[in-house]
Amino acid sequence: MELDGSLVSLMKELYPICRSITGEGVRETLRIIQKRIPLEMREVPSGTKVFDWTVPLEWNVSDAYVMDRAGKRVIDFQSHNLHLMSYSVPVRKKMSLEELRPHLFSLPAHPGWIPYRTSYYKENWGFCLRHADVERLSDEEYDVVIDSTLQAGFLTYGEAYLPGEVSEEVLVSCHVCHPSLCNDNLSGIAVAVKLAETMAARARRYSYRFLFIPGTIGSITWLAQNEQTVSRIRHGLVVTGVGDAGNVTYKKSRQGNAEMDRAMTHVLRHAGEAHSIIDFFPYGYDERQFCSPGFNLPVGCFMRTPHGQYPEYHSSADNLDLIRPESLSGSYEHCLKVFELLEGNRVYVNQSPKCEPQLGRRGLYRSVAGQQENQSRELALLWVLNMSDGRHALLDIADRADLPFGQIQSAADALVGAGLLKELQRPGSA
Repeated sequence: MELDGSLVSLMKELYPICRSITGEGVRETLRIIQKRIPLEMREVPSGTKVFDWTVPLEWNVSDAYVMDRAGKRVIDFQSHNLHLMSYSVPVRKKMSLEELRPHLFSLPAHPGWIPYRTSYYKENWGFCLRHADVERLSDEEYDVVIDSTLQAGFLTYGEAYLPGEVSEEVLVSCHVCHPSLCNDNLSGIAVAVKLAETMAARARRYSYRFLFIPGTIGSITWLAQNEQTVSRIRHGLVVTGVGDAGNVTYKKSRQGNAEMDRAMTHVLRHAGEAHSIIDFFPYGYDERQFCSPGFNLPVGCFMRTPHGQYPEYHSSADNLDLIRPESLSGSYEHCLKVFELLEGNRVYVNQSPKCEPQLGRRGLYRSVAGQQENQSRELALLWVLNMSDGRHALLDIADRADLPFGQIQSAADALVGAGLLKELQRPGSA
């Protein structure tokens, strides 16, 4: 399946916006997403207790720079929003280069890149710049201006809910708290939006909930605000870093063998592409909050090259040039196939369980013995009949038979049509 340019065009539209864990940049981002999917914007006041955390003050910035004696901005937030350390407190003063240096951050190993730095929960300020520019600073004194506000406001996140036949949910989450960073932020947003658009246009067994939240504090806040209903989540996926050239990496949920873990493993195994499946560990993205022991939700993390394992990570080199449209498309397709698998993963009961039913007279079996071309289809029919005892779902059968899920599902559909299978309705199903 090939996508149009909508994923890349959305990333281009969102790229210039200065986002952080709160503030107008997040709202502007969510307003753009609202043009594409039915997104509700939620706001939680600063100071709200969310488990062991507190919703922070809202941060906004209109300008920031360091100016030399000739009146030239040697560091300028207007030229690239990574130049300002996120959550920098207001500053307006003259200072010597010696005073300024502890507040300057660069990457000596990559002198042409601007690093991304934050100080969310401790008041501080700083500027990020190319190391080559650090080495050119020579004036004795500079004007330092950070025109920012840090005051009571709101933490803002977006939530798109698509009701299905049942109230059981598939949760999809991505973070919206990074400024101009493409792979580690915008790629996950773009793929999640496309998935929401697709699922909104389809009949759904499950209900789907798409979250666009600031990292860490956003998932903690959402869980605190929705603690009474998270039991509806049957499957979950954090989508992040899905646009680079690396192979797919899937990080399992804390449960390790949740249906989402097995579905993703199955889809990737039969995709015929190099990939990695790794076990859960309590560091990374918001899967660590969804999988905290008090919730232990079946939420895995879908990505390509893991965070910190590509040199451009958290720097200005994580720009649109790093993104591969085929990686975005492939990431979308893998996730969509997983959703299709979850939607079709039914449990059936064989209506003729004593020995094999005669498939030939029902038009399900080859009429001339010895032909090879239909054996795979017929083997799928036999596997489905043999294991449809009310205890095995179609994914169980596909894994046992080592056949693609779609082939097993097609066999089940044919057998239902012939009156040989009946779906076993699970509790809560329509």
